[in-house]
Amino acid sequence: MKISIFKIIFLNLLLLSSLFSSTFEEDIKALDTKNFNEKESIVSNLATNYSEDDRLVLLLTKMLDGDLYIKNDDKDVLVLVKKETNSLFTKSLISGKDLESLEESSLEKVKTNNKLRSVIKSLLSQIDLFSSNIDKRLSSAKNILQNVSKDEEEIINKALSKEKDSDVKEILFEAKYIIEAKYYTGETQLNAVKNLGSFISSTSLATLKEISQSNESSEELKKVANSSLADVENIRTFYSFLETAFFGLSQGSVLLLAAIGLAITFGVMKVINMAHGELIMIGAYTTYTIQQLMPNLIEYSIIIAIPAAFIVSAIVGILIERLVIRHLYGRPLETLLATFGISLILQQVVRTIFSPLNQEVKTPSWMSGALEINSALSLTYNRLYIVIFALVVFLAVLFVMKKTSLGLKVRAVSQNRPIARAMGIKSSYIDALTFGIGSGIAGVAGVALSQLTNVGPNLGQAYIVDSFMVVVFGGVGNLWGTLIAAFSLGEINKFIEPFAGAVLAKVIILVFIILFIQKKPRGLFPQKGRDVEE
Repeated sequence: MKISIFKIIFLNLLLLSSLFSSTFEEDIKALDTKNFNEKESIVSNLATNYSEDDRLVLLLTKMLDGDLYIKNDDKDVLVLVKKETNSLFTKSLISGKDLESLEESSLEKVKTNNKLRSVIKSLLSQIDLFSSNIDKRLSSAKNILQNVSKDEEEIINKALSKEKDSDVKEILFEAKYIIEAKYYTGETQLNAVKNLGSFISSTSLATLKEISQSNESSEELKKVANSSLADVENIRTFYSFLETAFFGLSQGSVLLLAAIGLAITFGVMKVINMAHGELIMIGAYTTYTIQQLMPNLIEYSIIIAIPAAFIVSAIVGILIERLVIRHLYGRPLETLLATFGISLILQQVVRTIFSPLNQEVKTPSWMSGALEINSALSLTYNRLYIVIFALVVFLAVLFVMKKTSLGLKVRAVSQNRPIARAMGIKSSYIDALTFGIGSGIAGVAGVALSQLTNVGPNLGQAYIVDSFMVVVFGGVGNLWGTLIAAFSLGEINKFIEPFAGAVLAKVIILVFIILFIQKKPRGLFPQKGRDVEE
């Protein structure tokens, strides 16, 4: 008898617990409301009660993106998979099944406002903060730091007690100190403000500025805040200098690629090639054409475009040399006018084939994004790759010129053409080949430029003057001079730009080069040889 009574009591308790308990599937149906405050409360409860449920992240993400729907007839909660005209392909968040195409009118979108979206972002960050994936934890900590508030103090302290990664802990400590600096008083606030002096994020900087300028801050607090602020600004100034130096290095790499081909042709053949910029443009358009022919292989298009651009530009260069320039040797003015005319013809050909509008060349994913050193310094991958690429091209050209039979013949013709002919070197053949190599390198420069700017018919015009400045400044025909001149002018330009502006910076550099060649007409590294004076 006693056993049966206990059974009845146990069954009643089990029944009552089932009545008062709820499940994820039941709770998410409550999102079928138009009241944003209610939705905010619902998502907060979901995050509290079902933080271990994998479906929670999907629900919050889809809700944030505006891709969460509720079915009008059975109130099933659906996430959007694909949309086609008025039909939606969805998946049930409750059953996990993919549903047939549904008309948009049969569904009700779960709408959000700015406040609710902010809450969802914060909840997603908190969920990721305890993930086993370190990248998710790092990203979550950064998101919390950007929108840090007093409400997140408890979760930050909880995460700090469990976190072992030094990078994540550093960001969480910064967020903790910001909260203490903003919302605490006395010794805790003073210590927090003092500690913020070792962090360089824009959030810490803004917090310190706010405290130092606030009328409610005590004199002692303002003094500590100003001291920390000075420390942060000094560190950020140093990293800003490094960032400017990197941009100068990047611009120098572009100038090096653009000028290295000109250094060869101008140095060997003494030809002022005003169509050099258009050969760069041809390389850029070759990259664009390859991407149009291979739309599904964007990741590999740049690698394929490098040899293709070299070959196409080299062929065009050899044709220019064979058909026009070889008839004008020894007549610099006629050569200048002829190559200027060729540049206009090439521009018009491109306008006819591709249209006069700029064309966009897609950047592969491995060249996108940036290498984040810290919150004050990021190096973009595309510029980083171009710096490396420019140095590789330079070393390859240097190897060809110094260590191969072709390079020996090119240098022989460059230094003393009559003697080179007497030794059996076919100078006309070397001229054509040299012009082809120089033009090919210009085409390769176009591949690099296509990743930094839009490709258009006037692309080359922006670099022809800069290329000549680099060659003249470094020393005609000297590759090491071209390298040093390119990086020097790139750095000088980037450090002048913040004060003088982009246009005036170029003018200042041009004036500097004019004054420099008055003193050293042959450049930094003058060419050597018996016929130099000629």
